[in-house]
Amino acid sequence: MESLINSEESEARRVAARENAKRVLRDSGLAQMLQELNKDELKRKGTFEEYDSMLLFKWGTGYTRRHIWIEVNGNTIRFRLLPHRQCAGAIPLCDGEYHTFTSEMWANADLLRFELYKYFKKPVAESSDD
Repeated sequence: MESLINSEESEARRVAARENAKRVLRDSGLAQMLQELNKDELKRKGTFEEYDSMLLFKWGTGYTRRHIWIEVNGNTIRFRLLPHRQCAGAIPLCDGEYHTFTSEMWANADLLRFELYKYFKKPVAESSDD
């Protein structure tokens, strides 16, 4: 009985995280920006993998495989990048691996679009399966 309750609570948390991520991606305009990027830059050759509070946008094949990893945590949007030195600028927040946008930051659609295209132009390369 306790296992069933824990499983239901776990599922409820997953559904809440997924619904929150959908809301943040929609409200920020990022979902639309990603669709436009796929349509305009990649001729719809990109693919999306959706998880509870994460989205993986992938394109390319073989040695050219690239991706943008996006996580939603509460009202923040986090782009996972290759490990790097912490950025000096205040926007976006940087911890050396993630660039984080608070709701106040992502409310500026032009800023979010600029950063998204910057990450698209210098994406994370995936290791080959060889």
